[in-house]
Amino acid sequence: MLIAFNKPFGVICKFRPEPGCRTLADYINVANVYPAGRLDTDSEGLLLLTDDGALQARIANPRHKLAKIYWAQVEGAPTEAALTQLRNGVDLGDFKTEPVGARLIDEPSNLWSRDPPIRYRAKIPTAWLELTLREGKNRQVRRMTARVGFPTLRLVRAGIGPVSVHGLAPAAWREIDAAAPWAIT
Repeated sequence: MLIAFNKPFGVICKFRPEPGCRTLADYINVANVYPAGRLDTDSEGLLLLTDDGALQARIANPRHKLAKIYWAQVEGAPTEAALTQLRNGVDLGDFKTEPVGARLIDEPSNLWSRDPPIRYRAKIPTAWLELTLREGKNRQVRRMTARVGFPTLRLVRAGIGPVSVHGLAPAAWREIDAAAPWAIT
């Protein structure tokens, strides 16, 4: 079984109860499925869950180089030099990121509103980036955009491999075909 879930902001990526916090158990009542990877509590978007340990490893393990697409709303207006830094990999001190796909985009037309909304500052513009990563270190996108001078205000995972968040409302999930798209070696 493979489930695509549109994780809302503020939800912890675990099933075990956490006092005062929302967890996956508040949204998904399916036995024996586990996240294939994670999304930070303050990130939102596509999370895949499965009951197949081998499939979970193929999706989550960075050695398989499965593309993960993120939309990042950042503070400021990123320059071409900042985009080039992202594309070439960013030295974060404890490691240097692999090169990523990075481009400016318009705010995604199929994006839902966030609760709570991001902070609004009239004198500081925001912009949207689409970033495609094939690794996934802790808080990597946020650290990368901050390092090049454009802190992330909102982070949405839009896709994992062939699966997209498109058409999936926040807090909704659907079962998807676990066989065809995951022929990863």
